[in-house]
Amino acid sequence: MINKKLIAIDLDGTTLQSDGVTISDYTKNIFQSVRKEGHQIVIATGRPYRMAIQIYNDLNLETPMINFNGAMTTVPGKHWEHAVSKHINRSLVFDLIKKQQAFKLDFLAAEFRRKFFINSFEHASPSLFGINNFEPYHQMRMEKLDDDPNAILLQTRFTDKLQLASHIDDYFSNQVSVSAWGGQNGILEVVPKGVSKASALKHLLKINGQDTSDLIAFGDEHNDIEMLKLAGTGYAMKNASDTLLAHADQQIAYSNDEDGVAKTLESLFL
Repeated sequence: MINKKLIAIDLDGTTLQSDGVTISDYTKNIFQSVRKEGHQIVIATGRPYRMAIQIYNDLNLETPMINFNGAMTTVPGKHWEHAVSKHINRSLVFDLIKKQQAFKLDFLAAEFRRKFFINSFEHASPSLFGINNFEPYHQMRMEKLDDDPNAILLQTRFTDKLQLASHIDDYFSNQVSVSAWGGQNGILEVVPKGVSKASALKHLLKINGQDTSDLIAFGDEHNDIEMLKLAGTGYAMKNASDTLLAHADQQIAYSNDEDGVAKTLESLFL
């Protein structure tokens, strides 16, 4: 008898095809069959809630969802006593704006569950925020930041975005955690210190009474490192970054565009 597993799936570059939207019917069907076997599938993404909820619904999930690289864990549509929402002090947003030139930032955005504010539309793609066009409402103003954000999203022209992540960590005296995502794009996400996909998954494992050996994880980028290290088995996609590969138990033979997650789950459980 196979122990029931907690299966953590990253979205961009992992479960979603490269258009950032499409999930094949094959993947949906495999996920459904795996769930019928008693295993839990949990989305663990850097995306905000508003940009992941449609995918969650398309997959017919009822499990918790992890957003903002672990800063938010909720069960969509339900009041869940174990929900977590962690925040960054809003003053850090303005500290980063002061360092915009030094850090070669195109923009920075304060991210919340259902909204965001960005300090510059120039060099920013609306699709990165799940919209077609920026509206005046999205322009960051000091008076709009009346609450602490869950995360801060940055786009940098730094050639080595991981080096910049380290610089930002140092600048804030290790008050935050900084990770990279978005493939070749210079995208960094800043979340509260100690927050990661792994920290959120530890929370879920504890609730379920499961061990890390019961966790399987799939990812492709720097922000999946802690998650794959935590998992009993951590799978890197065929298209995974070299940064992640060193921390994976196995690199699968298929990319996100080849339904790599679903093919692996089918071979494991069906």
